[in-house]
Amino acid sequence: MHLKQLQLINFKNHGECQFDFTPDINVFIGDNGVGKTNILDAINYLSLCRSFLNAVDRQNIKMGESFFMIQGEFIRADKTHNIMCSVQAGQKKKIKKNKKEYEKLSDHIGEFPVVVISPYDSNLISEGSEVRRKYIDSIISQHNKRYLETLIRYNKVLAQRNSLLKRFQEYRIFEQESIEVWDLQLATLGEEIFELRNAFFVDFLPKFQYFFNLLTGGKEAIGIQYNTQMEGHNFLELLEGARQKDARVGYTTVGTHKDDLVFTINGNPIKKFGSQGQQKSFLIGLKLTQFDYISRLTEKKPILLLDDIFDKLDHNRVERLMKMVSQGLFGQVFVTDTDAERIEKVFNNIDITPKIFELK
Repeated sequence: MHLKQLQLINFKNHGECQFDFTPDINVFIGDNGVGKTNILDAINYLSLCRSFLNAVDRQNIKMGESFFMIQGEFIRADKTHNIMCSVQAGQKKKIKKNKKEYEKLSDHIGEFPVVVISPYDSNLISEGSEVRRKYIDSIISQHNKRYLETLIRYNKVLAQRNSLLKRFQEYRIFEQESIEVWDLQLATLGEEIFELRNAFFVDFLPKFQYFFNLLTGGKEAIGIQYNTQMEGHNFLELLEGARQKDARVGYTTVGTHKDDLVFTINGNPIKKFGSQGQQKSFLIGLKLTQFDYISRLTEKKPILLLDDIFDKLDHNRVERLMKMVSQGLFGQVFVTDTDAERIEKVFNNIDITPKIFELK
């Protein structure tokens, strides 16, 4: 699978442009601010129906315009698939495959998988638990439609339960029969999410250590701790035990929406004890494992987007990473960088000649 062509209209800083790509490695070179990352973000839109930089669709419309449109031509199993994503100010986002609009955006997720490695990944370490939960959810959702649907339903039921709890708080009342209806639904959905997340980590963690070792030479031990209130507990009993507290504070205090991950290096939290280089290697290893996981389960090699990743990586780690890229572990790759000489040196050491796009 690869992206053959990309067209942008009014997307971020791009007015109207078109790119024709090679199935191997494509490199965008240019100064900061010319829109290199925005091109990768457009590819992400075609795959996941959203930006990896800005969750508010209308804010990705070029200033002074009323809409944006992204069109891409994917080749998969010798068949051409045309994907179009458009956002009009004040209207619902549209995704079309071969001119037919999806009724639900979730039906498109996983069709053309993508993995992004970006400086913005540092949020996975520095920000709160919601960022890490969404990351894990996005990985599982790209190969498991059932998980995505369950997650969507869980969040809808959670919103309804929270709305009821807010009413309890405002009017200083408590209606047990009303809350029981939502508790039963939330518990059923939450148990399924917990089981699928657990199964994911059993499969994911050994591969993560493997890819991290390839990248770093095996000098450090890394890990991911899955922190959840669900371990050893029945979700329905947790909800029942928290009802009075929930009614008092006005929201649901227990459940899979409170899950978190702790990233460790040599047994310590990497957020506090990891250098910038170690943290970046950790995140790249995480994303390479994500690529392998999706590739194995979907039998599709995701498109790999490498946004400005050579900064803060030493020469040895850059060389190891690019050797992995050149050995056929990955399919189509997109790279951005500001330094043309650095790109030339990196690719001189491997057997692939990239297609270069210079942006001004």
